[in-house]
Amino acid sequence: MAGDQKAKAKKEQLKGKAKEAVGRAVGNERLEAEGRAGQSKGDARQAKEKAKDTFKH
Repeated sequence: MAGDQKAKAKKEQLKGKAKEAVGRAVGNERLEAEGRAGQSKGDARQAKEKAKDTFKH
């Protein structure tokens, strides 16, 4: 299960990064902000999974 969550976190980070880049390229500030939010969500999920791994071992 933890592997699934880690993969989901990476996917969110990449999706957010892509959204931010597209938003910046077309000058859409809202899309750019959504991308940053997606990256932050992925970062938070990844940090949570790392913390769980730390306490598991």
